[in-house]
Amino acid sequence: MSTISVVIPAHNDAVMLAACLRALSVQTRVPDEVLVVDNASTDETASVCRAAGVRRVYEPEVGVAAATFRGLDEAGGNWLARLDADSVPPPDWLERLETDLESCGEDTAVTGPGEFYGSGPVIKWLAETLYIGGYRWSMTLLMGHPPLFGSNFGLHRSMWKRLSGRVHRGDPRVHDDLDLSYQLRPGMGVCWDPGLRVGVSARPFNTWRGLGRRVAMAYTTFRIDFAQEPPCRRRRERKRSFRQRNRTGAGDHA
Repeated sequence: MSTISVVIPAHNDAVMLAACLRALSVQTRVPDEVLVVDNASTDETASVCRAAGVRRVYEPEVGVAAATFRGLDEAGGNWLARLDADSVPPPDWLERLETDLESCGEDTAVTGPGEFYGSGPVIKWLAETLYIGGYRWSMTLLMGHPPLFGSNFGLHRSMWKRLSGRVHRGDPRVHDDLDLSYQLRPGMGVCWDPGLRVGVSARPFNTWRGLGRRVAMAYTTFRIDFAQEPPCRRRRERKRSFRQRNRTGAGDHA
């Protein structure tokens, strides 16, 4: 049987992490491993992990990219699922994710949207419609496939192994999900399941500073990724792979 590890990077988010772990404890499909990457936290993150009985890995290099990619390296499951510390998955989240992953295959990651909590209706609408909707539309146009949403995605271990040497771990200003999305190789794709939803805190959108920080991180991520592989060249390689796979009848998931 397939095994699933859930990876959760956490930096000084003990209260929200506890809520996330409680939600994971009542999943209809029990995770085989829950791995929290403690990203140099100075709060009660370690105590929360001990109380929940989950595995904790300490990552001293601060940054969501360093923490996420360390967790994907360390996780032992065949399938690797990803949540944020402020994610609150519904009880059937992991069951639905596993079904999606197995139906899509080992070369296709699966992701879905977030339902934002902790804000008024206007902020919630803006976050879900413009931020998530705009992110999905614009990144699909740029990359030729949907982007991964860091609070809610999964992929096969073999897929991660092929990408682990390409991602950028050392810069705290890099968005891990955007970087990983851009690194997908020809023949790899992303399945966007609109029904695969998790609760996500709306706190980044409550201030202009929080929103500006996310935009700045996206700019930094693109600057680094584009220098590594220009977007036009990337699209050409994916189209070439798509044509070759069509000629052999294999198809392409992008």
